[in-house]
Amino acid sequence: MNLKEHYNRLYVNSIENIKKDQYIIDHLIDSSSDNRFGITVLIRPSLEVKNKIQDFLNELKKSNPNQYYYPNSDIHITVLSIISCHDGFDLKTISIPEYSKIIQKSIEDIKDLEIHFQGITASNSAIMVQGFTNNNSLDQLRDNLRINFKNSGLQQSIDSRYTIQTAHSTIMRFKEEIIDKETLLKSLEKYRAFDFGKFKVEKIELVHNDWYHREHFTQQLYSFVLKTNP
Repeated sequence: MNLKEHYNRLYVNSIENIKKDQYIIDHLIDSSSDNRFGITVLIRPSLEVKNKIQDFLNELKKSNPNQYYYPNSDIHITVLSIISCHDGFDLKTISIPEYSKIIQKSIEDIKDLEIHFQGITASNSAIMVQGFTNNNSLDQLRDNLRINFKNSGLQQSIDSRYTIQTAHSTIMRFKEEIIDKETLLKSLEKYRAFDFGKFKVEKIELVHNDWYHREHFTQQLYSFVLKTNP
């Protein structure tokens, strides 16, 4: 996949839909009855990168404070959703050590992964930061996880919603009607190619999470250290 073309196509199509008021409002963000939970393998960007993202979000908040903005604690890149969030998932029904063994096995040949957050893109329901990798390690890690989990017999729902291929991070969701569309679109265009910085991926996490990866609903189950060249 050509990531740059993919992000650009997504941006162009989504901006057109936003202009036509054909964006999707998420009505469950503030719902107390949302019980969708699952487990995810993820990467967390560096603090320096996340702080630059917050500068961008602070600009968006000035004109449209009524949308849902991700705090630093919740910003992440999904490596793979092992069990997709769904109503009724109970962590007690799975063996975390067994899942951890599969993930540890999957990262053995993964090293020197760096992610560059540059520019923003959008979907019909969210704003995202574009992520680009320095090599094929993320693709290889995902393939390792897919193969090893599917061969394990453990409960999983990998790729059941869609096959993830990007390194993006969702940072804002539409939860109400856009107040000031003109200013929002200007800000998005301003940050279309903004350089949020690079970071080396030193570890990945297995977490129990809700749909939005909110900190107070997320539990780290295990942390895995990636290899780096000396």
